[in-house]
Amino acid sequence: MAKKESFLVNRLKSVKYAFKGAFLLVTTENSIKVQFCIGILMSLLGFYYQISTTEWILQILCIALIMALEGMNTAIEEIADFIHPEYHTKIGLIKDLAAGAVFIFAIAASIIGCLIYIPKIF
Repeated sequence: MAKKESFLVNRLKSVKYAFKGAFLLVTTENSIKVQFCIGILMSLLGFYYQISTTEWILQILCIALIMALEGMNTAIEEIADFIHPEYHTKIGLIKDLAAGAVFIFAIAASIIGCLIYIPKIF
């Protein structure tokens, strides 16, 4: 019987896999690349306009959540394509629902961005 690995070793392996997944997302998925670039741009704007701590918290949460949702959407699409590579209406619906979730939050993040930056620009 194989020796069970320690809690710490298992956690370190989990972190390694998480970094690998994040790296794969940022380097291979176009939607994540776009969101990553938008996140960098918004961070630069945050420094330029010297946004408050609360505004930074909201902005970082929006950037992180939109990228996380994009990652989940990508995972759902990959699973759907693996299970049923040919077009199927139910798979199309599943993909549309996942994309819709990203879209809803993207709208909310855009509104938050406008609330932060429009008063500073004008």
